[in-house]
Amino acid sequence: MVDPLLLSLQTPAESGKSLAERAKALRLLKSLTRETLAQRAGITAASLKRFETTGAASLDLVLRLAFALGRLDDFTGAFQPPEAATLAELKARYDRPLRKRGRL
Repeated sequence: MVDPLLLSLQTPAESGKSLAERAKALRLLKSLTRETLAQRAGITAASLKRFETTGAASLDLVLRLAFALGRLDDFTGAFQPPEAATLAELKARYDRPLRKRGRL
């Protein structure tokens, strides 16, 4: 199986900046000021400005913005396990106990 990290074309910083640009575009599409969106999201306008300009923010801030913009469901697919390639792989996934700690 190919390591998904090797397939990523963006760094985390680039992904954050891209996410911030899309959030800003959505804010402007909805004709919201930074102050109005920040108030609806329960964050400061300064934090929103920092996110929109740098792409850096806490997960809590990003999720609050997504909720205020009506896009929280976009995050429901994050961190889902990959689909099983075979029936045997699917069966093995449910036959073994769920790990509570990593090995490495």
